[in-house]
Amino acid sequence: MSGLGVDEVSRWRSVWRQLPLLVALVALWLFLWDHIDVLTIVTGVVLAIAVTRVLYLPPVLLSGRFNPWRGLLLGLRMMFDVTRASLQVAVLAMLPWWKPTNAIIAVQLLTRSDLVTTLTAEAISVVPGTVVVDIDRERGLLYLHALGTRTADDIDRVRRAVIGTEERIVLAIGTREQAASVRHARRERRAANGGTR
Repeated sequence: MSGLGVDEVSRWRSVWRQLPLLVALVALWLFLWDHIDVLTIVTGVVLAIAVTRVLYLPPVLLSGRFNPWRGLLLGLRMMFDVTRASLQVAVLAMLPWWKPTNAIIAVQLLTRSDLVTTLTAEAISVVPGTVVVDIDRERGLLYLHALGTRTADDIDRVRRAVIGTEERIVLAIGTREQAASVRHARRERRAANGGTR
């Protein structure tokens, strides 16, 4: 790239950072068609480029970093959370005397990254019993509907679960600065709670 100008280098870096998104969109296209051939791949590539270049979307800034160990922990914890919540909701649904108590809870996120916010919202919505109903992008707030929130402790438990999910996502795929910020916030919370959380 020594013969390229500064604008061309930055353009290639932009394309390189968007490459995982393009690959994901092409993969989604192939899954939708459930058929792989040259025409499907070519149309998937064309549509992926059209979606990312023609339609106005906020830029998705990828960190270019992936921690395999943290990614594994994130996946295992997601499977555990989904299994546990599914069993809890199933048991509660079968109890004839159970009267559901719900709440809309605002959770202040630790980061302002659109990618991290989106992945956190998706991860929370996958777990039965919680669903994200709104996102305040400017203030970094998630509003979610949660089952089984009878007390203030229940609401705090839901907030801690959301923050924990965001932390695991940041440590797996976030930038080094985001990961350092999350670790610092975790240490402060533990110090404020006497090292218990």
